[in-house]
Amino acid sequence: MTSEDSNKPPSTETDEERSDQQNGDSQSEEARQSEPVSSASSSSAQGPRDAASEERLVEQTKQQIRTLVREISQLAQSDIPLNDFFEGFLGRVVSALAADGGAIWMLDDEERFELQYQIGLQKTGLVERDDHQLQHALLLKKVVTSGKPLMMAPHSGSVDDGEAGNPTDYLLLLGDVKIAQNVKGVVEIFQRPGAGPATQRGYLRFVVEMCEIVGDYLKSRELRNFSDRQTLWQKLEKFISAVHASLDPGDATYTIANEARRLIECDRVSVARRHGNKFRVVAVSGSDNVDPRASTIRDLGRLATVVAKSREPTWYTGSSVDMPPQIEDALQTYIDQAHSKMIAALPLKQPEDPTPPAPGKRRSPPEVVGMLLVENIEDNRVNPSMRQRVDVVVEHSSSALANAEEHNGLFLMPVWRALGKASWVIKGRTLPKTILISIAVLMVLSSLVLIPADFELKARGELQPEIRREVFATDSGKVEEVRVEHLSTVKEGQVLAKLQNIQIDAELEALIGQRDEVRADKMSIERRLLQPLRLTQDERNRLSGELDSIEKKLDSYVLQIALYKQKQDDLVVKSPIDGLMISWKPEERLKRRSVNIGQVLMTVVDPDGPWELLLRMPESRMGYVRRQWNDLGKEDILKASYILATDPGTHYEGTVAEIHGAADVDPEEGNTVLIRVAIQKTDLPEEGLLPGTTVTAKVYCGRKCIGFVWLHDLISWLQTNILFWF
Repeated sequence: MTSEDSNKPPSTETDEERSDQQNGDSQSEEARQSEPVSSASSSSAQGPRDAASEERLVEQTKQQIRTLVREISQLAQSDIPLNDFFEGFLGRVVSALAADGGAIWMLDDEERFELQYQIGLQKTGLVERDDHQLQHALLLKKVVTSGKPLMMAPHSGSVDDGEAGNPTDYLLLLGDVKIAQNVKGVVEIFQRPGAGPATQRGYLRFVVEMCEIVGDYLKSRELRNFSDRQTLWQKLEKFISAVHASLDPGDATYTIANEARRLIECDRVSVARRHGNKFRVVAVSGSDNVDPRASTIRDLGRLATVVAKSREPTWYTGSSVDMPPQIEDALQTYIDQAHSKMIAALPLKQPEDPTPPAPGKRRSPPEVVGMLLVENIEDNRVNPSMRQRVDVVVEHSSSALANAEEHNGLFLMPVWRALGKASWVIKGRTLPKTILISIAVLMVLSSLVLIPADFELKARGELQPEIRREVFATDSGKVEEVRVEHLSTVKEGQVLAKLQNIQIDAELEALIGQRDEVRADKMSIERRLLQPLRLTQDERNRLSGELDSIEKKLDSYVLQIALYKQKQDDLVVKSPIDGLMISWKPEERLKRRSVNIGQVLMTVVDPDGPWELLLRMPESRMGYVRRQWNDLGKEDILKASYILATDPGTHYEGTVAEIHGAADVDPEEGNTVLIRVAIQKTDLPEEGLLPGTTVTAKVYCGRKCIGFVWLHDLISWLQTNILFWF
């Protein structure tokens, strides 16, 4: 066997198999014509073999090639992504030809070549020089223009600029990929040179056959895409019909969320609507109800709000580096809880007005009426088809939601809608019933206007002795000792607790030490002045001046020591009045605790004196109370009735003694005004006289119609929130 015979192309395999079926005697010769390059090089290296060994080697090689061709055919018949097919196809073709590499070039919509997949392209040197790339591009174009396969020897072609050629060290085998007689791409193989002409022609025939398989795959793919497109159009038609079916914003958002998920084919779609300056999630695909208090819903609404302010769509596929800080922070907060791999936040804007703006005026940007939030939980890939479907969903969802918002925003639209649906009540046999019900309603309304009733305003408060004092910390320190207990009787001036302030003690000790040093200096100077014979007149004058200065300093130290001792005395907390200690477990609550100046430590009350009610009347009701208070004047009294939480079955009476001139903020009631109500201590049972007992009181504010008495809170709300704006 010669080297040329052993390098016959594998592309003759199909014809040889048909010949084997017709004439088994010619199989050995055909096998020698189908033997690959690797077999030839092995034969020339190892020397001549016997005929049986050569036939087995040829048969093994043919079997390998048949397997590769079968795998390529199976790939072409399978429904796999284009990139996966090109990867599996080119690898097997290169392996079957024992080539060094290859490339697949496809034409885009603008008739430009795009590299789809390559093996060993770097080895060819095409990427290093622009002139080589130009020659190679013209070579590809030549194949497309002619519609015929081409084989180019290494470094062949015209030397003129602008002519096709092969600037590489490889034998280039180029086959055209056709769909319906139109060239759509080129398969290129980088083969080692050196084989004979017959073998090279076999290589080219094999590449042509493989290109036909690629064409079949692309044709089948177009048919599948056409079928998928038909299905997509059906889904789109269903989506458009569904989202425009209702003019109710709630129904529209629910339909958009669920139908968009089916059309986009993602894991979850949410819709957020504008509420003031924020956006709230109102619909989530696959959920009938949305819990607005859920942390993920709140975080998703915060993300929708910040993206809506930018008015631009935001796509997250794993990296948020290029996003604005506000969007990145809101996005990361949501991802930490939802663990979504892909999120798209897309504004739903009102359709632009087609009429041109007036001369000299700029058109205002369309308002963002909602946000569409698309999520994938496991996959972060976003293919062009998905983006196209999302764009279609955004376009139709924007118009559907804007129409629903505009329709629902018409004046009294819910009322007109309800009246339209209720027209049956005046038709047919329902008319007599409607008349009777109308008369009954009219009688009820007349009763609400004509029947008077006592107008009493409810307020909550507490029962307290009128004489009560809170005991404050006169200085900062640590409570070292508490000498009273809960409900213990105390006298005015009795020591309740002792505080310790280490800083005051330290500064007092330092002042005493400095005073003693100055006092010693004074005594030393006085002793020297008592010895006049040993001192000159100048020394005596100097010592007298120092003595005066030391005496002033000593007086200053004495005064400071007195002040600090006063501070120490103030650390002793004393009772301001005779009475009862009502603070709960003061020793357990205060001992060894650090307190600040002005902090309330305890409360002392006089239970034997008069008692009063402290009512917290809501600010919204104080207008009625003050009006009644002013109308009565100083001669009359404003009455109040109340019940104790400890005895709710008994009603007691009192009189308003004082109304506070300013409102306070109560953590439960909001803004309230304090009202003091004088009561008779003897009216209350002894067991009911507990400081701080909760009371519910009603302040009498005259007589009004019963409808106003029942509905005064609603009337106030309407006056504040609706009638005020007209």
